[in-house]
Amino acid sequence: MNAPAGSDRRRVAIVLAGGTGSRVGLETPKQLLKIAGRSVLAHTLAVFENHPGIDEVVLMMAVGHLDAARAIVREEGFTKVAHVLEGAETRNATTERALAAVPHDDCDVLVHDAVRPFLSTRIIDDCIAALRTYEAVDVAIPSADTIIRVEDDIIESIPDRARLRRGQTPQGFHIGTIRRAYALAAEDDGFAATDDCGVVLRYLPGVEIGVVRGEDRNMKITDPIDLHIADKLFQLANSELPQQQGEDDYREALDGKVVVVFGGSYGIGADIAAFAAKHGASVHSFSRSATGTRVEDRRDVAEAAAAVDRIDGRVDFVVNTAGVLPRGELVDASEETIHSSIEINYFGPIFIAQQFFPLLQRTQGSLLLFTSSSYTRGRAGYSLYSSAKAAVVNLTQALADEWSPHRVRVNAINPERTGTPMRTQAFGAEPAGSLLESGEVARRSVDVLISGSTGQIFDVRKHDPFLG
Repeated sequence: MNAPAGSDRRRVAIVLAGGTGSRVGLETPKQLLKIAGRSVLAHTLAVFENHPGIDEVVLMMAVGHLDAARAIVREEGFTKVAHVLEGAETRNATTERALAAVPHDDCDVLVHDAVRPFLSTRIIDDCIAALRTYEAVDVAIPSADTIIRVEDDIIESIPDRARLRRGQTPQGFHIGTIRRAYALAAEDDGFAATDDCGVVLRYLPGVEIGVVRGEDRNMKITDPIDLHIADKLFQLANSELPQQQGEDDYREALDGKVVVVFGGSYGIGADIAAFAAKHGASVHSFSRSATGTRVEDRRDVAEAAAAVDRIDGRVDFVVNTAGVLPRGELVDASEETIHSSIEINYFGPIFIAQQFFPLLQRTQGSLLLFTSSSYTRGRAGYSLYSSAKAAVVNLTQALADEWSPHRVRVNAINPERTGTPMRTQAFGAEPAGSLLESGEVARRSVDVLISGSTGQIFDVRKHDPFLG
């Protein structure tokens, strides 16, 4: 039986974090391991915390680790987490315990694995939409591999791959439906199910279970190799930018705040400075051409920090867009070019981080660095630039980890080819419409700057739906 269309009830996310980490060979539960400056659990909770369609979260934690979970919720400021409870011995029993803790009789629940930190807003949106039609919803992706059915290590059959899917989470339900399924399961001495949709399928066969398209990226961290892959996925880029804000939201986030921009005389830096000032921020812009500030000189950066502190007495946001783009073969590069490229593109972010950390610590503020798509692999003619930008990515993640106890956030923007004076100087005129506009990159950069994200590398691309 399908659900009535158009229903829009309260939505509760149930995050299952009951695993112990035994399969990755660690004493610490895998959901508490840190990747990109945050625990896996924190990354996952942040997805639900930041989604406007989720009203509250119930967290089910592994036995003996409730204090660690509560500390993460407290330190990260997750306001939607209503309950942190101890999990049971099995996944199904843990889900049943979570359902009992949900105080609402008329709501939708999304049950999600804590060790799937790459859950996208799109999947949550689609689950919410599907629950207007179905009482139960699963998330799944096609299988790229042939699936074989075996008995005693001998192939018994090869099902048609076109009809097979690999299940993911979240799984969504009308709470009355999933509670009814578990009540029937409790009366069955032979009850066994590997997931919650399986409980509905077995005990409520008349309920249609809709399927939402998942994503390869929505991987589950289960084995040791998964930790390595997850770390690389965070490093390569988080393609899902924070939600774009409205004008009133930008003013609320920036009004009265102090923003420091290095490389603020032109291009993206100038646009960030103008955008922040337009929405009420006190903006301090530094650059070699306008203020004689060289980011590669620690004394200049220290003087900038002291000047801002003297004038405003605080710093909330720091952005570094300063950079140089030398082109040419490495064997032909002069010593001056080598030093300039490494010092401006890499030493600069280091000095800015060192000098401004005490000020950002006071406000629990945010640092935003810039990398380049060339960091993902060395390209001929860009060796100095791409290697320095790769270093900035590692610096971003390391600082996010170091600064997380102080609630100071660090992220990096990886813009696609953008129309800036630096690019024009390096490449000359390029076809109209082939480049991002620096103003759009600036707006998306502010979205990251004011978000709760940390340790993330955000792509800004021309096909970003928010850019039209």
